[in-house]
Amino acid sequence: MSTDGVNHGRRRMLIGATAAVGAVGVVGAAVPFVKSWNPSAKAKAAGAPVTADISRLEPGQQMTVEWRGKPVWVVRRTPESLATLKKVAGDLRDPESAESLQPDAAKNEHRSIKPEFLVLVGICTHLGCSPLYRPEVAPADLGPTYQGGFFCPCHGSTYDMAGRVFKGVPAPTNLEVPPYRYDSDAVITIGESA
Repeated sequence: MSTDGVNHGRRRMLIGATAAVGAVGVVGAAVPFVKSWNPSAKAKAAGAPVTADISRLEPGQQMTVEWRGKPVWVVRRTPESLATLKKVAGDLRDPESAESLQPDAAKNEHRSIKPEFLVLVGICTHLGCSPLYRPEVAPADLGPTYQGGFFCPCHGSTYDMAGRVFKGVPAPTNLEVPPYRYDSDAVITIGESA
């Protein structure tokens, strides 16, 4: 076969243009496919893990992250608030957290992997209200023995700075500690254990 009348430059240009259009098509088809690997909003609400950047959380501050449609609190406790945990142990319904939900790594006095950071599901164990973060010691409305923690305004349940419930209040158990892990010093993943 003779190739005398073939324009080789035009042929290369057409092959290159066809390859470029094909590459764009492959990328266009791949992007939705790759995006489909990410969990949907419905899957996240059903329990997909979520990450939280805790690097800007100052001592004494609380942040809220949504996981499974529930508020999850991350509190950076101060050394003073950690010191109150031993003071209130005799006033607690379940000081050892034997009847409470928490991962094995959080089965300790401070109910956390790292004492400084507390991670709790922000739902009262009585009737599902959302308690308030009340870190101040002895506020006028909670009395002189209150050492800081969480107060449920619906029915008056109180919890210490580890989410442990006090005796004589409606809530039956301590606040739940969800499964979580540290991805780095600044990032946690809620919904998966280490």
